[in-house]
Amino acid sequence: MRCPFCGHDDTQVKDSRPTEDNSAIRRRRFCPACGARFTTFERIQIRELTVVKSDGDREPFDRDKMFRSLQISLRKRDVSPERIERLVNSMVRQLESSGESDIPSKAIGEMVMKALATLDKVAYVRYASVYKDFREPGEFSDFVDRLKMDADD
Repeated sequence: MRCPFCGHDDTQVKDSRPTEDNSAIRRRRFCPACGARFTTFERIQIRELTVVKSDGDREPFDRDKMFRSLQISLRKRDVSPERIERLVNSMVRQLESSGESDIPSKAIGEMVMKALATLDKVAYVRYASVYKDFREPGEFSDFVDRLKMDADD
């Protein structure tokens, strides 16, 4: 593994242990060239996933992008990073086990929306405001009103 600090090609593993949910191996590494320490994660990847954008563009699925978008939605909410990690792991496993290699971006967005709707309503509204691309305050208000009506039912 290349050192992210100095670029040296040969780093040493000092400690390995499974993550809390046993979905990955956490490795503490040491670079003999510059003395830096850093952490890497090794995860199972069942298949290569490709995200198909609405305009037809294709890009490799980026697990970290999903994690970051959830982190942003859940900022200042009472949800631990470990819980976000478990949620992302669950969604990635669902995508990988779907049998499809090409996943429409809309399907991923809907999956994240559904997960956030059950996890934290404020984060759900935050994510929806970006995902649904609200352009006017009225669109935002209509969405929140529908959410309130669904909660009353």
